[in-house]
Amino acid sequence: MVRVVVDAMGGDEPPEVVLGGIARALEADADLEVIVAGNEEVVVPFCAKHARAEALVTTECIEMGEHPTQAVRRKKDSSIVRGCRAVRAGEADAFFSAGSTGAILAAGTLVVGRIKGVSRAALACAMPGVDGHMTTFLDMGANADCTTDMIVQFARMGQAYSQVVLGVENPTVGLLNNGTEETKGSESALERHKALAEAAGVNFAGNCEGRDILTGSLDVIVTDGYTGNVAVKTVEGTAKFIVSALKAEAARSKRVAVGALMVKPALSYLDVIRECSDAFDLPMCAYSVSGEYAMIKAAGAAGLVDEYRIMCESALSVFRAGANMLITYYAKELAQAIQKGDIG
Repeated sequence: MVRVVVDAMGGDEPPEVVLGGIARALEADADLEVIVAGNEEVVVPFCAKHARAEALVTTECIEMGEHPTQAVRRKKDSSIVRGCRAVRAGEADAFFSAGSTGAILAAGTLVVGRIKGVSRAALACAMPGVDGHMTTFLDMGANADCTTDMIVQFARMGQAYSQVVLGVENPTVGLLNNGTEETKGSESALERHKALAEAAGVNFAGNCEGRDILTGSLDVIVTDGYTGNVAVKTVEGTAKFIVSALKAEAARSKRVAVGALMVKPALSYLDVIRECSDAFDLPMCAYSVSGEYAMIKAAGAAGLVDEYRIMCESALSVFRAGANMLITYYAKELAQAIQKGDIG
């Protein structure tokens, strides 16, 4: 049995959205127990109606706009802090939240702690390639400025994630740069390349470019948080543009609308890419760890290695199903609009 603390108060959506997800997870997995952290009026009635759900009543909530570290230190009874304390105390195997990324990282560091030898947490996601191959990409924004040692640590953490969660036997690692040649890049890029090439246990494949993020040619791509965030948001924005353009054209013509229905699988793939950096989607790993616990932000969990794999794989499966449901819904909605003559 896996016990997961879920922050019912975190995220842009109301708690009912999170509670609905918990209900579906409990129904789908008989070996799952959930500790629901949040305000009494939110969590107590829900847990009373669901077996294997336990209420963790808190009186405070960390808002998205608050300073992460200050909020974690000041709001000791917040759902994020109390949830992390439950993991630290061994009362739960995992912590799940769609709340403030900065606050989760701060709580992971201050409450749960880091693994010995890991200087900073990193945010990662599994980017889908055209052939279905998933590339672990980090850092997505936890650390705007990174030392060379941090980049090497990210490479090792990315390899571990790729091995445990994605099942890659000996993950290859690429360094995001403005060219594939080892002589390309800034002074810091050259230094990082040299360190990765010499790092023990890192299967370094050399430099890669932004276009390699979605090709599936590498198992892990590492960069600093500033560059990584810009890269992921660029990919996300491009995918959103393509989907929006297709929808706009489909709304103008029945012929294009029918064609859009025929390319539904491709649209589904674009939706996966488009949403990959949002809070409820692909795993964003905050490697803020202590002992055998790992903090995972949003579509993941924190727990023992085997449990961590199960939780992340389950989250990925749920997201894939969710993306397909969105596309199916859009296709149905589009077909109904054609029948009604709303578009043509």
